[in-house]
Amino acid sequence: MPSVLDRRERNPTTPDPSLIVRVRQAYNEVRGQGMILGPPKSRAGIRTVTIPMTIVRTLQHHLDLYVKAAPASFVFTGPAGAVIRRGNFNKMVEWKKVVESVGAPGLHFHDLRHTGNTLAAATRVSTRDLMARMGHDSMSAAIIYQHATREADRAVAEALNAQLDACRPERLRP
Repeated sequence: MPSVLDRRERNPTTPDPSLIVRVRQAYNEVRGQGMILGPPKSRAGIRTVTIPMTIVRTLQHHLDLYVKAAPASFVFTGPAGAVIRRGNFNKMVEWKKVVESVGAPGLHFHDLRHTGNTLAAATRVSTRDLMARMGHDSMSAAIIYQHATREADRAVAEALNAQLDACRPERLRP
């Protein structure tokens, strides 16, 4: 179920340089009925997400070039200004050609969500925080993105070492 971002869901008055996006509705493609706007798949899908400044600059450039100024204007649309349908997205943007040109052949659009969520998990926030950001109701869905890494294991060992050293009597310290 694709989410659709419109100008009303942005908060350009946020005190930090990030961008707040409020997810309140999503389109669902229903056979025989087309694109139907309604609530996200779960209650957790209704959320507020802060977008990193690096992405905000690119998004702002996109808004300036391609999006009408009206508050209800969709941020991402097809050539005719309508909601992008899942069935025509890859062909419309020449996805296969684009991903090959950046050295990522075989990359699927949904892989970008997985990558973003994996990067978010690497920041070492709690599983609950990840669930809120991703719009997941279950921990099992969020845990998919929390890959164990050698770096994380090393960081745990270093933190434990610091705690143990702090508790060690002075006479036993190296």
